[in-house]
Amino acid sequence: MDDIIIKTEHLAKMFRNGKLESHVLFDINLEIGRGEFVAVMGPSGCGKSTLMHIMGLMLSGTAGRLIIEGQDAAKLSNAQRAELRRNKIGFVFQRFNLLGTLNVYQNIAVAERIRQNSLDGQITQALQAVGLADKVKHKPSQLSIGQQQRVAIARAISHKPSIILADEPTGNLDSANSKRILEIFKEIHQKHRITIVMITHSQTAAQSAQRVINMTDGKIV
Repeated sequence: MDDIIIKTEHLAKMFRNGKLESHVLFDINLEIGRGEFVAVMGPSGCGKSTLMHIMGLMLSGTAGRLIIEGQDAAKLSNAQRAELRRNKIGFVFQRFNLLGTLNVYQNIAVAERIRQNSLDGQITQALQAVGLADKVKHKPSQLSIGQQQRVAIARAISHKPSIILADEPTGNLDSANSKRILEIFKEIHQKHRITIVMITHSQTAAQSAQRVINMTDGKIV
């Protein structure tokens, strides 16, 4: 690891609904190195997905600091946060979020147009990386569940991000498809040295990572 790509210092998160306060994260201190594959593991409701959303600049903490790619997230404008998120971070979720009316290539191209990039070659490379180069004209309904998740991974890596944040990427998959998805993550990590932070409650999935961070009740344990 050359340097630290994600760092939190005394990070906390609280949600307020009227007079009701719900504290989700408490004093989170962690460092994730550039090119590291980390699993954040814990039971449902422990705060791991909230932590990922803060790392992905989709939420802000209510206390503490997030340093990402050398930048203090609290000092970035909304536009700067959006630009950093678009250019440097790829997301993979439990739900694939594919548009049923578009084919595989178009689903990825839509995301690239949002990023205002023209990356036809990189889209093809991303599909090759997940073994779906022959499925570019297929629509999601013509793909298996595992193949749909592989399209979502291709979409996440098509713009060559430095960070992939994956939230329960095997949560909707059977054991065979889960194994294939985890193999793809390891291949991407080893070949491209992308930092991967995978949120999971699965011990099997966590074993694919280089390091496991365990969470319980909003705290790192």
